[in-house]
Amino acid sequence: MHTHTNDPPKIAYSIREACKASSLGRTTLYSHISAKRLRAVRIGGRTVIPAESLHALIAGEA
Repeated sequence: MHTHTNDPPKIAYSIREACKASSLGRTTLYSHISAKRLRAVRIGGRTVIPAESLHALIAGEA
């Protein structure tokens, strides 16, 4: 069953959310970040991954 919400589309994912959304593990995500295939932004004490960067990686464009 699909539920509809009025939430705006995500513009960034936490590491945990990116793992869940992409079905990739934490170590794999950090490996892509260190290889510059995935962009991560540090905001305060949090690391977030811009949605377009995660989508590009999954689409094979990174």
